[in-house]
Formats: sequence, structure tokens, C-alpha cells
Amino acid sequence: MYNKENVFAKIIGKNLPAEIIYEDEQILAFKDIAPVAPVHIIVIPKNEYIDYADFISKASIDEITHFFAKISDIANEAGLDKDGYRLITNKGEKSGQTIFHFHFHIIGGEKLIGLINND
Repeated sequence: MYNKENVFAKIIGKNLPAEIIYEDEQILAFKDIAPVAPVHIIVIPKNEYIDYADFISKASIDEITHFFAKISDIANEAGLDKDGYRLITNKGEKSGQTIFHFHFHIIGGEKLIGLINND
């Protein structure tokens, strides 16, 4: 069940501050407060989805298409299109998901080493 008190829901509702870099009626993108690379952006839908599976099963085709197209646009606007970037989403606690509102991380701005951190 979706928790309306999660951090991202509070950011969407403007109850918590964030350094917003893109917003429209469907999505919000902002800088991560604990970046792991020079560019670390979080992209979230404004509607209530817990994770990727929830998003894919409940969102309209138009919302899904818009979300993924905007991820590409946001990465390009951040200057990541030339050298590349990593997209990450987690599903469930064992994957590392700590905020249960569907989101993608756009990470780049330097050479990224490794894929999994087992810490």
C-alpha cells in the first residue's frame, strides 16, 4: 500500500524542499541530497506508484511514455548525452529501495565504476 507520508510525496506536495530541475503536470525531477556522482538526479511521477511494477501495471501508456521520454530529456539537459549516464530504479527493500515511491536515479558526470555495491 502506498504511504502518502513518504519523502517524495512530501516533495511533490511542496511540504519538503528540493532543488527542482524540471517539473510538469506529471513528473518532478530534482537533485539528490546525497549524490553519488557529480550529476545525480531523481525523477519521479507525481501519481502514487510504489515501484516500477506498480507504475507499469497502473499507469497509462501516455504517462509511461512521457516519463521515459522526459528522463532522456533531463539527462541531455544536464549535459550527460555525450559521455553517458546510468539509470537506476530499485524494486523492494532487498534491492536497496528505501523510499517507496517509484523513482529513477540519473547518475553521471564521471566514469562510473562497478554495478553492485554489497555494503
